[in-house]
Amino acid sequence: MLFDRSEIIETLRMLQIQNLDVRTVTLGINLLDCRGVDLADTASRIIQKITRMASPLYSAVEEVSSKYGIPIVNRRVALTPISLLLNGQESQPEILDLAYQVDRVAQKLKLDFIGGFSSLVHKGFTPADQLLINQLPAVLSQTERLCASVNVASTKSGINVDAILTMGEVIKSTAERSANRGGVGCAKLVVFANAPEDNPFMAGAFHGTGEPDSVINVGVSGPGVIAETVKRNPEYDLGEIAEAIKRTAFKVTRVGELIGREVAQKLGVPFGIVDLSLAPTPRVGDSVAEILEAMGIEKCGGWGSTLALSLLTDACKKGGAMASSYVGGLSGAFIPVSEDAGMTQAVEAGSLRLEKLEAMTGVCSVGLDMIAIPGDTPKEVISCIIGDEIAIGVTNHKTVGVRIIPVPGKKAGERVIWGGLLGETVVMEVNPASGAQLIARGGRVPAPITSLQN
Repeated sequence: MLFDRSEIIETLRMLQIQNLDVRTVTLGINLLDCRGVDLADTASRIIQKITRMASPLYSAVEEVSSKYGIPIVNRRVALTPISLLLNGQESQPEILDLAYQVDRVAQKLKLDFIGGFSSLVHKGFTPADQLLINQLPAVLSQTERLCASVNVASTKSGINVDAILTMGEVIKSTAERSANRGGVGCAKLVVFANAPEDNPFMAGAFHGTGEPDSVINVGVSGPGVIAETVKRNPEYDLGEIAEAIKRTAFKVTRVGELIGREVAQKLGVPFGIVDLSLAPTPRVGDSVAEILEAMGIEKCGGWGSTLALSLLTDACKKGGAMASSYVGGLSGAFIPVSEDAGMTQAVEAGSLRLEKLEAMTGVCSVGLDMIAIPGDTPKEVISCIIGDEIAIGVTNHKTVGVRIIPVPGKKAGERVIWGGLLGETVVMEVNPASGAQLIARGGRVPAPITSLQN
């Protein structure tokens, strides 16, 4: 991979002024060879393998970051979905003990997060899936770095409404169990449709069964870089803006792949993919909302926001695809409300409402992400919100996720602060008209006719 002088100078400007960073280097680890005679034996094997594979990660990332002068924000590990290692007969104390052990090893190895306390239930539950999902409120409220995800639907299989009903209960319970911290346990839980096996971003990362024994996946980020590109060219029409964004995304992706390949080489594992999603942070100048407003939207959430976001997402994907043959994960534009200062400002101003946000998720790379809702929102309404978003993903053949937090004791319009990359936000108003009778029917929504592609 060769860089010319002008490209190096422009990259340095991105780093120094425009908040460019590599958001995460994520090591995926296959645990399917860790099954033991019982869960205690399995847990011991899991911890041994994580320790063996991930011990060099922190120092390798630090060396590469120092070598190139490129900030790398997070070091993460993604595990095989833990439900695949259970038989469904384990006790609650055994599940919690496994969670504690995984959380402790993450802290010991200086990992920011470790993902994979996950289940894939898009067509139904195994006893192991049901067991693990039932323990998520306790697990997520009593650990710090452990993340979980549940895939409840896919375009090929349809929508498991029974699983969506269960997740409404799980989210509600998780928030209540972590009420003293603003329901933050829910920030470590994603409900997916069409979950990818190579996503490096938390809380949804897990190591898919089609992946190698270990692999490095990288998530880059550059909202500030893209915003600066748009602001520098106020005379451009939308086609020219798309071209400028595409060229910038190309350069950002090249940086991500360079870092990923270097870390992979140091660890002696394969390089997997670079996820070129624009992942914002609570820092000023690092906002996807700011990009949309630079394009000409008075305030994010106003009319035209979906059009602008569609252009942004498409241009990022095109630029990334030209830069690397190994683009994967989610790749597009994230719109997590609490993690994006501009999004939170738009909620506070009243221009961004939950219904408009849902419309925007039809063209972005994730879904309803890091949204605070009133703590007294019924679990059935939470399930309906999940169901609406999941339907968007299934119908449009795209990955969507829901990371929603019913903040105990908070009402619409009140502020909640989680800190760090999770940021802070304003509790969004929820439409009081309920679809409880619909969602209570349960069952499985058949896959759309467009799934029949063979």
